[in-house]
Amino acid sequence: MTQLTQMVQKVRQAPWRVQRQWIGLILLVIVLLAMLAGIYLSVTVRAGIVGREIQFLSAQIEQNQQKNADLQTQLAALTAVQNMEARAQALGFVPVSPEEITYIVVPGYVEESLVDLSTVSQDDSVSLLQPEYFETLFDWLTRKIAVGVAP
Repeated sequence: MTQLTQMVQKVRQAPWRVQRQWIGLILLVIVLLAMLAGIYLSVTVRAGIVGREIQFLSAQIEQNQQKNADLQTQLAALTAVQNMEARAQALGFVPVSPEEITYIVVPGYVEESLVDLSTVSQDDSVSLLQPEYFETLFDWLTRKIAVGVAP
């Protein structure tokens, strides 16, 4: 009890100590809240930046797809039959008649044979497997018992 009374006397003699403790506690809470706000702000800013980068990359992808479609359209126009004939005639090419075509025989050249994927029907009476492979265990036991040989 004496310690308690001594403590009460010390607090009464120096009330500024208690005020300093309360101020320190309040400042600690303010600093912690500021740190949490800073972390939240940092995460939010990073998410915003990443979102803008995604939007920018999506726009670039869309532009590239449009460019590819334009280039495919140009290629289709350039390789159209009418345009190819006009360019060939401008370069001096003329249509060839069948009489003007010359075939060259190359000695030693063997034309590749086509792969035949059709199935050849086999005669069912001719089996590639031996009869032993068609025998069941019951048939084998019956045969062994009939002969009189123990399995």
